[in-house]
Amino acid sequence: MSRLEPSFSAGFSAQWSLSIRFGRGNFRRDALGAVRAALITFGKGWLRNCLLAAISATAWLGSAAAQSMDADLHALPKRLLLLQSYGQNFQPFANWTTEVRSALVRQSPWPLSIQEHYVETAISGGAAPEARFVDYLSALYQDAPPDLVVTFGAPASRFVQKYRSLLFADVPTLLAAVNVRRVDPSMLSAKDAVVGTLVENVPLFENILRLLPQTETIAVIIGNSPPEQYWVKEVQRQLRPLLGDKVALRFYNERRFGEMLEDLEHLPPRSAIYFQQMMVDGAGVVYGDKDPLKSIVAVANAPIFTFDQSLFHGGVVGGPMTSPVDGARSIAEVVVRMLGGENPGDIHVPAIAFAQPKYDWRELRRWGISESRLPPGSEVVFRQPTPWQAYPWQMALIGAAVLLQGGLIAGLLRERRRRHSAETTARQRMTELAHTNRFSTAGEFSASIAHEMNQPLGAILSNAEAAQIILKSPAPDLPALKEIVDEILHNDLRASEVIRRIRSLLKKAPFEASDFDLKDLANETLEFLSALARGRKVDLSGEIASDPLPVRGDQVQMQQVFLNLVMNAIEAMKDLPSERRSLIVRTSREGGYAEFSVSDSGPGISDDKLKQVFEPFFTTKDDGMGMGLSIARTIVTAHDGQIVAKNREGGGATFCVSLPLRA
Repeated sequence: MSRLEPSFSAGFSAQWSLSIRFGRGNFRRDALGAVRAALITFGKGWLRNCLLAAISATAWLGSAAAQSMDADLHALPKRLLLLQSYGQNFQPFANWTTEVRSALVRQSPWPLSIQEHYVETAISGGAAPEARFVDYLSALYQDAPPDLVVTFGAPASRFVQKYRSLLFADVPTLLAAVNVRRVDPSMLSAKDAVVGTLVENVPLFENILRLLPQTETIAVIIGNSPPEQYWVKEVQRQLRPLLGDKVALRFYNERRFGEMLEDLEHLPPRSAIYFQQMMVDGAGVVYGDKDPLKSIVAVANAPIFTFDQSLFHGGVVGGPMTSPVDGARSIAEVVVRMLGGENPGDIHVPAIAFAQPKYDWRELRRWGISESRLPPGSEVVFRQPTPWQAYPWQMALIGAAVLLQGGLIAGLLRERRRRHSAETTARQRMTELAHTNRFSTAGEFSASIAHEMNQPLGAILSNAEAAQIILKSPAPDLPALKEIVDEILHNDLRASEVIRRIRSLLKKAPFEASDFDLKDLANETLEFLSALARGRKVDLSGEIASDPLPVRGDQVQMQQVFLNLVMNAIEAMKDLPSERRSLIVRTSREGGYAEFSVSDSGPGISDDKLKQVFEPFFTTKDDGMGMGLSIARTIVTAHDGQIVAKNREGGGATFCVSLPLRA
């Protein structure tokens, strides 16, 4: 601000006095105002010009000085002393200090010179150690006191209030992160401000009972240093009306830490653990800087709760807790206000209360706590994302691939059903065709069948007539009658076997797999066709292996294959002289296969037709349908076998069937 005071005397002389107060942003404006006032007073002329030049130079110099002073003031660092309770790395105060430092870096307009000390005398108490610590701080800051003292926790706050007159009588002090119950208003001065915390034990334990309503025992973890002994009594006092006789509290402040861990490992069912702090155990051993909560989490057999988010880093269920991040923001704001010159007595901020309830999803699942029990507005953290949340694009691609694969599988299954249906229909058609073919085959050797039947029937008739004659004699020859009856029985069985074979050949039945001996089937086929061969004047012989040839399949269908092959061989030799008509049936074991072959002495098969003989409707007969060998190949293939045709070196052809031997 500038003020120009003109005065007049006789002879039109003038006197004035110009007083200038350097202020940021005001000097240049006030100096120009003074110039305008001088011009009005003195009018025009050389005097006016001299005055204008003098005042302009003064204004420029004053403005430069003000700017230089302002820059120097902001360039000087603010000296800040942080006084932390207990010792270095003692939680939760160490975390609060770290968060406040980070917040100050963001909010402070000045460079800061921060010194940090620890009230380690709070661990064991005692006047002598405190006195030496006071002497140390007094000597350290006697010549260069800090601009502001910030304490963290009740021990540091009470220490500063107790020794203010000896240490920092004229230095503003901020009592931070201290429970408001531990602040003595009578010891506050006009240079003190408070940013306290409001930690109520009742809501903390109500949270435990809300999540675990069947709780019968709560283990309370608080250490045994002098400040911690205060909290043991305070917890007992506050919780007595809430818990009564329903829940038992276990305190461990007078026990060794190892004994406490052993007990926490074997807590009774329906128990919970509340961890407040463990600075010193009952034996006086310091644990505050050794992360005691980590050791407790490793052995505890009950869910753990706490009051501060500094301790919420795994192993703790959660609930209402104070937030160092939110608290540090408020503390840093007050620090900046006090360093800026604001009167500490005029700074009043609400105590830092519990933040929004926060819970660890992993611990909720571990202890079987339903999220429906959480209070409204709770935040659940550390929730493991579902695959869709963690890998949306990958899961979308996998889903598309699965859908595509599912569509392909569905299409393949549909085609498989259609194929199976087609195969079943084809097998039924093949069975019907094979049955028709068997009728056709039976028709071809009907004369042989009649001859086979006539022989046993004629023998039965002759024997019956002979028996009748013997019975009419006065003295029947009983031994002769016995021989006649035996002959009748033998011929009857022979006729029955012929009928059985015909019925087996002609019966209509689905594919029935069973175990049978290929050797026996070959012998039966030879016996069945022997009469037909004799009627056609064919020399039918067999070279049947002596060892069993066990195979699995439909015996009726395989007999039809053998009949077709023998009948075709007999038909192929019909134009040959009778003495050259030779047909050999062989069975053998080749590796893991049983073989049945039919060799004739006919004209054979031309080389260009060898590959066509098994094709449907291919025939060399004038009256043939061309289905016999095709049906034979279909039957053999259905039995996992092979059928091949080849010409013999001496003339004729050989058809060979190979079937896998049964294991």
